[in-house]
Amino acid sequence: MDTGSSIGLVAPQSAHFSTPLTLRSGAMMPAFDLVYETYGTLNAAKSNAVLVCHALSGHHHVAGLHADNPDSLGWWDNIVGPGRPLDTDKFFIVGVNNLGGCHGSTGPSSINPVTGKPWGSDFPLMAVVDWVRTQARLADLLGIESWAVVMGGSLGGMQALRWTITFPERVRHALVIAAAPKLTAQNIAFNDVARQAILTDPDFHGGHYYAHGTYPQRGLRLARMLGHITYLGDQQMDQRFGRELRNGAFSFGYDVEFEVESYLHHQGDKFAGFFDANTYLLMTRALDYFDPAREGNGDLAAALKKASARFLVTAFSSDWRFSPARSKEIVHALLKNGQDVSYAELDCPYGHDSFLMPDPDYHAVIRAYLDRVKL
Repeated sequence: MDTGSSIGLVAPQSAHFSTPLTLRSGAMMPAFDLVYETYGTLNAAKSNAVLVCHALSGHHHVAGLHADNPDSLGWWDNIVGPGRPLDTDKFFIVGVNNLGGCHGSTGPSSINPVTGKPWGSDFPLMAVVDWVRTQARLADLLGIESWAVVMGGSLGGMQALRWTITFPERVRHALVIAAAPKLTAQNIAFNDVARQAILTDPDFHGGHYYAHGTYPQRGLRLARMLGHITYLGDQQMDQRFGRELRNGAFSFGYDVEFEVESYLHHQGDKFAGFFDANTYLLMTRALDYFDPAREGNGDLAAALKKASARFLVTAFSSDWRFSPARSKEIVHALLKNGQDVSYAELDCPYGHDSFLMPDPDYHAVIRAYLDRVKL
């Protein structure tokens, strides 16, 4: 299979929006900035635009490299580029760092214009619909009346689903990958434990740690370790780490002994080194709140009835965080309405993280669907 090539060097852009935005919570953002990147060329009809929505820890840098950082490969680079499933010779692709993020868009670490200090925990909580509305404003700025495709994995897939309900006339195709129509109680519980690790860190200071010159590194580290366990498949973890010991024998202590422990500590330290704890809190809360069926009195089909997009819903056999059964709930709701939906369930061993991997069968499914998109 032709895997195409990377798009090479890219540069982020920033857009300022001065019109106030009323959030679902009732709070108001007086103004905000969004950082974004684009790949490919917008055609004359402006009909080839694709919005890639990011997951919890993602951002605008979907593909390519930044000139000032040789290690800055985009988080979904394996699927974007000339000849790749998201073909930049065909599509104009947009990646956005969501409002509340920590990669350039206005967020908790940004300066609150009222106080002249970082927002911290005063930054309003976000809902998925708020992100969709800000993305619509960016589309307006770019002159994009309708997206050919809105797509994403995990929380990104939830945004794609939300787009089809909030702006049905502006989405022609939606790719909902490794997502769910709402979180289970178990998933909400995982998120709460992760948040408690941050909230109870002595360096959290009620979310205003910026002013104290501290950072809740221990709490964020634990939150990421917990989350990372849920993103991986059991088979993958067993094949990769098993019960391998770092030094070949038990030390009978509480230091790192197993290879899987070493891996989780490394992932936790790495994440805590670049991600903002307040952003992590609001992103996980947005996940908890997502439940479009509430608009249909608990009936997902009723909520999705207004969608006019065609759908590809994709799930992975080893994903126990957002299992295939959750994706099928979306499919069944759409079928109940007689809406156009395709479904693919792939046998990938990487758990929830499968949507990030260059699996040939997975990429073939995405490619086959996108090849049918008319511009």
